[in-house]
Parts: sequence; structure tokens; C-alpha cells
Amino acid sequence: MGRNAHTCHCAKESICRAIIAKTDGLLLLNNKYIKKEVRLASSGVQQIMSKVLMIAPEKCIGCRTCELICSFNRMEEFNPKQAAVTVLAYDEAAISVPIMCMQCEDPSCMKVCPVGAIARDENNAVIIEDQRCIGCKMCISACPLGNITFSSKEKKLIKCDLCGGNPQCAELCPSGAIQYKEATPANLNKKMKIGEKFKDLFGEVYE
Repeated sequence: MGRNAHTCHCAKESICRAIIAKTDGLLLLNNKYIKKEVRLASSGVQQIMSKVLMIAPEKCIGCRTCELICSFNRMEEFNPKQAAVTVLAYDEAAISVPIMCMQCEDPSCMKVCPVGAIARDENNAVIIEDQRCIGCKMCISACPLGNITFSSKEKKLIKCDLCGGNPQCAELCPSGAIQYKEATPANLNKKMKIGEKFKDLFGEVYE
């Protein structure tokens, strides 16, 4: 199988080990082959939101695989600055936390957008419609956890869109720190408790 090494902009080449397999358009990352294009076609497809992203900070090993695959899925290059997820290391709390949009039930970003460029798609993901966005960046200020950023390279906002219903950060996380689970009452309750831990963690770090 013919392969070419792919350009990597991250600081952890040993983790990245990015190789493009020209046949079948596959990507080898952490010994797993995945399709380069994972977004689902929205036309003619009716889906019901039955899953939610779950974060378990105590499981995060700080490998930043989520940043690498996210940037590759978006830009076809391994550049964490272009990812919609950021792993933050808190030395005081001895923990690493993957930060991305958690698709809020009542999104502040959607409320403040002056042109209605933020909406929900068929997967219930809160997405930004680039064609309507005017780049005012009010959504960045409105997000309580800073999960929306601006790409100076693309000249547009970066935000998690759940990869069209198949979030690759959850698919490839080696430790299970990011999972895409069924939206059962138990999982939703667990998500709320994790949110409280986030709140306590950030409070401890910034005090």
C-alpha cells in the first residue's frame, strides 16, 4: 500500500504518526484507519438526536489526539490551532481537560448572534452557517467556556459540529476521556455532574 508522510504542525510527532494511505482515502492515526471524509450528507437524511458528548477529565492523558484528528478532519492538516477542541492542562489540579462545544440545550451563542447564523442541524448540533456569519465574534464572548475560536487562516469561526454525527475525537480517544453516548437520563445526569466538576475545577484554578 503506497503511503506518504503528511505534514504535521503539532509538537508531538510521536503521537501523531500521521500517514496518508492513498488507496481508499484512509488515514492512519494511533494505529487506526479511518476515512478522511466523515461528514454525513444532510440532504434526504432524517436523524434523531440520541447521543451526547461526554467528557471524563480524570481519564484524559493529555495525548492531544482529539486536537490532531479534529484539525485534520477540518483542514486536512495536523495543526491543533485549527481544531475545534483544545486540551487544557491544569498543573494546580494535576489534570488535563479536553474543551469543546458541549452543544448546550439553551446556547448563549445562538441568542447573541445578530444575523441568526447559528442554528441546530439534523444531529441537534449547534452549528455556525458560514455564509450568514458576519464575523462579529459576539458568540465567542457569549460562550461560558470559550469553546468558539476564530481562525485567522480561514477568516472564520471554529466550533464543534459533531463531525456530522460521528465525532472523531470520541472515536479515536485512546483513554475514553471523550465519548459519544446515548442520551439516556443516567448519562444526562452524569453530564450535569461533570459540568459541576468543571465549574469547581475552574474556580479552584483561577482563585
